[in-house]
Amino acid sequence: MLNRIRRFGFRLLYNEMASTYDVVSWIVSLGQWRCWQRSIFPFLGPPKVDAVLELAHGTGDLQVDLLGAGYRTVALDLSPAMGRIAQRKLWRKRLHTPILRADVCRLPLKSSSFAAIVCTFPTAFVFRPDMLAELKRVLTRDGSADFVLTGQLNGGGPVKALIRGVYRVTGQKSEMLGEDYLHDFFGEHGFDAQIELVDCKGSTAQVVMLQKKPAYL
Repeated sequence: MLNRIRRFGFRLLYNEMASTYDVVSWIVSLGQWRCWQRSIFPFLGPPKVDAVLELAHGTGDLQVDLLGAGYRTVALDLSPAMGRIAQRKLWRKRLHTPILRADVCRLPLKSSSFAAIVCTFPTAFVFRPDMLAELKRVLTRDGSADFVLTGQLNGGGPVKALIRGVYRVTGQKSEMLGEDYLHDFFGEHGFDAQIELVDCKGSTAQVVMLQKKPAYL
């Protein structure tokens, strides 16, 4: 029953109710959402000629950040509603980038075509073997896929407990994942993983950086 409710809430938030996503994200993170998204930047390095691929771009906030910082990008999401919202957000700021509608498990992209791939709060798909196989395929030899896995509010209290409950319903993670588990899981699927914690005011973001193991180069 809970899984059905979770899937229903997830579908609404990313489709029929996509216009509420930014507000919901701000509420459930107590205003920390944008800091968590931006925690990816220290691991990207300076802008290069090659484009950065963002998986599951959502409403486009990270695209605005990336383009504003001088990165070339390609954005991809399965939700047509998110694509429309992101496109309008970029138009309003006079920013332009390719926005693709596609499944992260079937990327319409050439092999070895991106040296940098980013994703913030990828829900369960980051642990799908078929997605990880696609990730290996499109990354260059020395490329890196950097994911913000979760953001955790520090401290306790009834409000934060309620917010953690909302996270569970929508399929998001509100607790840090164990480093040993992450190393083992991604290692089994051909990646070396580096895990970092990024401090925000009153919260912490967990970032994982994946590079292909030598056997997959």
